[in-house]
Amino acid sequence: MHEKERHRIILSAIQDKPVATVPELVELTGSSEATIRRDIAALHMQNKLRRVRGGAEALSPPQFIGLAGRPYSVNETLHTSRKRAIAREAVALCTGCEPIIINGGTTTFQMVQFLASHRMPILTNSFVIAEHLLRHSKNTVLLPGGTIYREQNIILSPFDNDVTRNFYARRMFMGAQGLASLGLMESDAMLIQAEQKLIDQAEELVVLVDSSKFRQRSSLILCPLSRISTVITDDAIEDRDAKMLASAGVGLIVATPSAVKEEDASRLA
Repeated sequence: MHEKERHRIILSAIQDKPVATVPELVELTGSSEATIRRDIAALHMQNKLRRVRGGAEALSPPQFIGLAGRPYSVNETLHTSRKRAIAREAVALCTGCEPIIINGGTTTFQMVQFLASHRMPILTNSFVIAEHLLRHSKNTVLLPGGTIYREQNIILSPFDNDVTRNFYARRMFMGAQGLASLGLMESDAMLIQAEQKLIDQAEELVVLVDSSKFRQRSSLILCPLSRISTVITDDAIEDRDAKMLASAGVGLIVATPSAVKEEDASRLA
């Protein structure tokens, strides 16, 4: 990752919590501890943050604490063609007017382009997904109550008295920070609490993750592999990861990014 991009992620991270630690920033950027420490020192010298023991803090600490993990604005620039191909395969699973749930994320957001011609009830906790569907489709859109977390563009609530418990879905489509033999992984306890409520309302759970997510880890497990019906990923998935899913009885759909590029090119021609 380029230095300028790392600095943007670091400055964004310290706006979400009192202190961003070096290990947290290493995980967010995929860089070494030595690199992150140099970045913090450089930004400290530029008077853009305050270097503290073990990490960094904002010059004006935030009053509202955000979620752990990469900001939406960073994630949306990563593996875009893979995500679009994965999203197309996900929408291909939708039939008729069956109700679905779409969890917030940059991969699931790519579904909106393929849902334009559908007419179905859709519950989503993503502000940007809801806004796009309202503007560019005839789908019925429902949003749960809660707080909008700007960095992730999602709406979360720790309470049960929202529309979530009254919605039934044939399938739920969601992404995750990582996927391993223990199950889906996320980085924030608040996020997991809200997502588990959504999962409970769906018969089938369809996970949309690009192949890089099989190598990412977190300390928090969202749900075991046994809860997942299908995983949709790209054609860079390794054999060992495909075997892991097969052993757990999880269906696998492999999307081909090049096919989406060719389709887009022919549409523009």
